[in-house]
Amino acid sequence: MSLVNSVISWIMKKRISQIELFMQYPFEVQEAWLSNLLNMARDTEWGKKYDYRSIESTEEFKKRVPLQNYDTLKPYIERMMQGEQNILWPSRISWFAKSSGTTSDKSKFIPVSEESLEECHYKCGKDMLSIYCHNHEETQIFTGKALVMGGSHQINQLNNASFYGDLSAVLIKNLPFWAEFYRTPDMTIALMDEWEEKIEQMAKATIPVNVTNISGVPTWTIVLARRILEITGKNNLLEVWPNLELYIHGAVNFAPYRETFRQLIPSDDFHYLETYNASEGFFGIQDRSDSNAMLLMLDYGIYYEFIPMEELGNEHPRTLDLSQVELNKNYAIVISTNGGLWRYMIGDTVKFASLNPFRVTITGRTRHFINAFGEELIIENAEQALIVACRETGASIRDYTAGPVYFSGNEAGAHEWIIEFEKAPADLGRFTLLLDENLKKLNSDYEAKRYKDMALRLPLVHHAPEGTFYHWMRKQGKLGGQHKVPRLANERSYLDSILESMRPADS
Repeated sequence: MSLVNSVISWIMKKRISQIELFMQYPFEVQEAWLSNLLNMARDTEWGKKYDYRSIESTEEFKKRVPLQNYDTLKPYIERMMQGEQNILWPSRISWFAKSSGTTSDKSKFIPVSEESLEECHYKCGKDMLSIYCHNHEETQIFTGKALVMGGSHQINQLNNASFYGDLSAVLIKNLPFWAEFYRTPDMTIALMDEWEEKIEQMAKATIPVNVTNISGVPTWTIVLARRILEITGKNNLLEVWPNLELYIHGAVNFAPYRETFRQLIPSDDFHYLETYNASEGFFGIQDRSDSNAMLLMLDYGIYYEFIPMEELGNEHPRTLDLSQVELNKNYAIVISTNGGLWRYMIGDTVKFASLNPFRVTITGRTRHFINAFGEELIIENAEQALIVACRETGASIRDYTAGPVYFSGNEAGAHEWIIEFEKAPADLGRFTLLLDENLKKLNSDYEAKRYKDMALRLPLVHHAPEGTFYHWMRKQGKLGGQHKVPRLANERSYLDSILESMRPADS
């Protein structure tokens, strides 16, 4: 296996020269991809509608094609799900990635073309390993298998030729046959719908395997790890898999989970690699161990635009290309892709940590924030403040959500938090004060609203019993890798629902 490991590592590292090329020529690569996308789609229904044949510049593209979101593209996607082709993209599309979203209860179905599978999602999978092998020449990662936390798989009953599942399921289902030799568990378990049984089967199937790396959302990875330790009686995962060396994570901020993973994998030599992916595409990979910022991948068949946050409320917000963005400013991402999404606002916000090359950090969601009192609190603020409060009190967090408490009589508003702790603080009052103090340090608008408790009073923090979020997600029918606990909301529907689930049955 060591020879196989050496050969595969060498192949992976050959990709580095191509990555270095787009790092050196980012604007040219992006312009070339836009031209290619327009040329490919010029004879689709969408391409004819906006006369893609006559578009000769990025400015003309922006001027002619309006910004889109899922609701505006939904009628086209629904037709594609019924089997119509050549609507948004020319190649045949029969797979759709189902996403629950994080700001809506409605499911989204994102078209997945053959090009987006090969040139974006699978390419990124190889690039993650290429970058890792380049940075860690001593790796033995290919001497064992990858444990992949896959999603559920369902067949779209609307059309026998159309299929859907969460993105991980779509990717697993379409993997080339040889890839099955390097992943675990087998597909029959990885694509199970019922998550409680799935965790049990995954644990039993993977314990005897030589697992060298894990990929998955932190929450479900922790659930699986704990079950494995329960079954084996071991103290940590390295006692189960001594060759484990890498955890690849994404989708949610990893900082609140880091201490838990240190307990599960107590090694200073263990490696973590963060990725930035969504059902709509794969966007970034952490390429340096000394920074959490992720390299923006510019040759995945995606053309990027960025909306300054101050423009979001405008009827026709201006967008910037890579040559116009600035460091440490919040931008909403707009993408045009080889899956047929055109000038599509995915709902994420990012900051650029570097402009040469372009590296980003995820700061939150365009609609995933609290701004009930003009405080404009985004996830980045919340999670940085939580990290400090945890560090100062020795606490660690499993899950949380927060939303507004509106004015009542003469009482000011507030933010209400429900936090399920991995390790609770000895003094919840001190934790609350630290959270509040750091939110004020991080967000001047929040600080202004907290002045003498005039608009906002001290946050209300509930210590949720163990399992609160898990049981709430199960009750909502949202167990699974694609479902995430809503972190911040500008209204109280999530808060009230979770608080209700915490009340004793006879109350």
